[in-house]
Amino acid sequence: MQGAFAEHIRALEACGARTRVVRTAEDLEGLDGIVLPGGESTTMTMLMERVGLYGPLRSAIGAGLPTLATCAGMIVLARELSDGMPAQQGMGLLDVAVRRNGYGRQVDSFEADLDIEGLAGKSFPGVFIRSPLVESTGDVKIIATHEGRAVAVRQGRIVALCFHPELTKDLRLHREFVRMAAAAAS
Repeated sequence: MQGAFAEHIRALEACGARTRVVRTAEDLEGLDGIVLPGGESTTMTMLMERVGLYGPLRSAIGAGLPTLATCAGMIVLARELSDGMPAQQGMGLLDVAVRRNGYGRQVDSFEADLDIEGLAGKSFPGVFIRSPLVESTGDVKIIATHEGRAVAVRQGRIVALCFHPELTKDLRLHREFVRMAAAAAS
């Protein structure tokens, strides 16, 4: 609907995935996985509600559709949200409490080398831009931290990241997501 979807498409296609943009409930048909990109979480949610995608998307992810949620995507899925717009809520599908823009404003953006559990090779370049801050976790597996705070979690078939892997040249996280989606589809 809004956000860094073009960058995710580039990364996923470089990993051999076939992609399509999802803008309506009908676009969910036949998907092996979905990416909820970074962007502006309030705008994303309002647009999804306006076109009737919010409920069907929530149902599909809740039923096990493999999902990669980055930055604003994590906010959209969260069970609890602070510093949101009035009445803004997450879908409640990811057992985390997050604070919008918890790492600061655009001028506070930074990169950090992250060790991500299950990701072979060197550290991963985490790009943090107006990123959510995970304030607490419930029934999720923390797969990466930065300065003692969770920045990447997994819950079932959902992988949620505070950072933007699509803004790097490192395709390892997208490759892992493609593998997870393919395994779920077979």
